[in-house]
Amino acid sequence: MSVLTRRQQTLFAAVIVFASVSVGHAQVPKAADIAACNAEAQRAVNAGSTSGASPLPTDKDHHRAAGARSTTVTGQAAGDAVKSDDPQLAGMDGEGAKNPAYQAAYRTCMRKAGF
Repeated sequence: MSVLTRRQQTLFAAVIVFASVSVGHAQVPKAADIAACNAEAQRAVNAGSTSGASPLPTDKDHHRAAGARSTTVTGQAAGDAVKSDDPQLAGMDGEGAKNPAYQAAYRTCMRKAGF
């Protein structure tokens, strides 16, 4: 069994440090990503569940939609973008957030975009 040289150990440690730093920072959706996913979600809702391309809403989508319908978020007017720590939900249209099918389509679009 060979022992790593001092130079190899240093290089290995540097790779680990830089890899862990890049993993720690999540991407943030840009305005173009948000606009594209809101448009895609709206098309999916307009097409309805008869379209095979529309993703099915999860229980979480239904729960979040019910919450969006029953509460008013302070400082957020109807139709404003949703503020969320989850990058797959950030920027979603406020009215669309009330629809579980819209949420499912928006999340799917954001996931495809790498968020």
